[in-house]
Amino acid sequence: MIVQNIKKSFEDRFPALTIRNYQLFWGGQLVSLIGTWMQNIGQAWLVLELTNSAFKLGVVNALQFLPMTLFSLFIGPFVDRFPKRKLIIFTQSCLMLLALILATLTYFEVIRYWHILLLALGLGFVNTLDMPARQSFVIELVGKKSLMNAIALNSAVFNLGRVVGPAVAGVLIGALGIAVCFYLNAISFCAVLIGLFFINVPNYVPEREKKDLLAEVKEGLFYIKGTKMILFPLILLAVISTFTMNFNVLVPAFAKGGLDQDALGYGLLMTSMGIGSLLGALTLAANSQKGPRLKVLFGAPLSLSLFMSVLGFQSNYYLACLIMFIVGFSAITFTASVNSTVQLNSDNAMRGRVMSVYSWVFGGMMPLGSVFAGQITELLGASWGVTTCGLIGLGAVVIIFKLFKGAKK
Repeated sequence: MIVQNIKKSFEDRFPALTIRNYQLFWGGQLVSLIGTWMQNIGQAWLVLELTNSAFKLGVVNALQFLPMTLFSLFIGPFVDRFPKRKLIIFTQSCLMLLALILATLTYFEVIRYWHILLLALGLGFVNTLDMPARQSFVIELVGKKSLMNAIALNSAVFNLGRVVGPAVAGVLIGALGIAVCFYLNAISFCAVLIGLFFINVPNYVPEREKKDLLAEVKEGLFYIKGTKMILFPLILLAVISTFTMNFNVLVPAFAKGGLDQDALGYGLLMTSMGIGSLLGALTLAANSQKGPRLKVLFGAPLSLSLFMSVLGFQSNYYLACLIMFIVGFSAITFTASVNSTVQLNSDNAMRGRVMSVYSWVFGGMMPLGSVFAGQITELLGASWGVTTCGLIGLGAVVIIFKLFKGAKK
């Protein structure tokens, strides 16, 4: 009886995990994202070792998201025209190849800064197609009823990778070198590909009128403009992701320059953030039956920005880890809430285009943000760089909330 009650409670809290197709997809992501975070940590530390420059690290991150900035809006109609599963198999295979190239160059000690720039650009092109395809594929796996639960669970597995990946990477970099992180990431994509081959979904493409690419892009943008519950969350996400959530630039620079930590200390700092994000995602998933809520949509970025502002003043490593835990909880609650809100308010025929704009504002604005974060860190120092980015976020939340309330009236 107790076991049955626990099972029923689990199914009520996490209904998406009772669906076989989603189980396969989620399990593959669980393995792969640990590898992805290991590579993120390894690449950031490799750039700092090669260049000792936060600005050049910012340039790497900018190039990684530049294709998303330039092409995301045009990818949406493309994603709407083709089966999502086949697109994801293609993109995941390409990501595996790029990880293998980076690993081999690093292992044989021939890696140069310009190699990393080119590989980051290649990664950006692949992710520009992969991100909206994966985001809009989830509803085909679980349906609208379990969509918010699935999105929150995707965030949970992403952040489980953020917890495990940086910690493992920090240990491996010190013991075996950076290349092993990249090799393990390449191997991890096998889990995703195996899961995708066993997923059984129809090659679903919504029927719609044939139009040229620019007309479809324009149609998608006008649709977003006319849907306030999509427009304002995306505007808020654009500003916060551009100026406040530049963790790949701000955190390693702050760990090294503000806290005087090595690779292990940086990895554990990111792990603290990952634990907070994981807890935030699980909390959101367990309460997903309530649907997206406005107080969470605006309260989470307010908390994120506030604690980023405070982080810059910290010199105590353990207190900084605690703050990163809160930042992680707030960040994932915010991004998952935006994702759920825009998908639940999107028509099926428009979802690929809406999610391509989501990808654009979430990742495509990061080149500007990465360069900004790297430049301001070099000008003001690591501590003031973090604080400044947090203060910008605080101002943005207040202004956009007022605009949103005015539009609702």
